[in-house]
Amino acid sequence: MPSFPLHVNGQTVRIHADDPDMPLLYALRDILNLKGPRFGCGLAQCGACTVHIDDQPVRSCVMPLSSVGAGKIVTLEGLGTPEQPHPLQQAFIDEQAVQCGYCINGMIMQSAALLRQKPDASTEDIKQALANNLCRCGTHLRIIRAVRRAAHA
Repeated sequence: MPSFPLHVNGQTVRIHADDPDMPLLYALRDILNLKGPRFGCGLAQCGACTVHIDDQPVRSCVMPLSSVGAGKIVTLEGLGTPEQPHPLQQAFIDEQAVQCGYCINGMIMQSAALLRQKPDASTEDIKQALANNLCRCGTHLRIIRAVRRAAHA
């Protein structure tokens, strides 16, 4: 069985998988038991599976395990801890921006990438960055407030 070394949340792990085209999402959730990234559409259209690879947001549901290479993967769990949440995680809590919680992984990971590139992101920048992250709950205004709060933290 082929083995794939991955650098995930600051640790190197080895994933054994029969299929080198297995989506990274499956390795993260099913093998490493990381539940931040979620399976939504399986087509890279909803954003629920977003992780960072080398500081870039990537839809892990369509990223083959064999394509990750030496990239440094960060999941929602790698942004912060329950004791010391990332400023975005804390802002989402403070603004009560979570309803069902399914999309929040993608919203936070996409927002973290935005704020890394543009720390003073405007409301329009945030809306544009999150335009391809789908949410059905209706907490969009709270999500935008949370990202703005984190930008000013």
